[in-house]
Amino acid sequence: MDSIEMNRKAVWTLQKWDPFSVGVDSYDAEVADVVANLQSIDHPSELAKRIQSIYEHSFEQWIPLEKCMDISYKLIALKYEMKCIL
Repeated sequence: MDSIEMNRKAVWTLQKWDPFSVGVDSYDAEVADVVANLQSIDHPSELAKRIQSIYEHSFEQWIPLEKCMDISYKLIALKYEMKCIL
């Protein structure tokens, strides 16, 4: 899997997540920010904190860190899947 494919899968995963139940088309900016952060972050807890911060900034609602960790592990797994294939 190349980085473009990984980014597509990451976008799809984040859109499907829908943490505030407002519809999958409501998170374009947040998804882009998280995918950009995924490029440089390798640790799930660090990525989870960034996810929490990004979504809180945009929606002024707090997501429990545990929920952010769940999605973070999925995204990090995609990243490592890409690295293993290369």
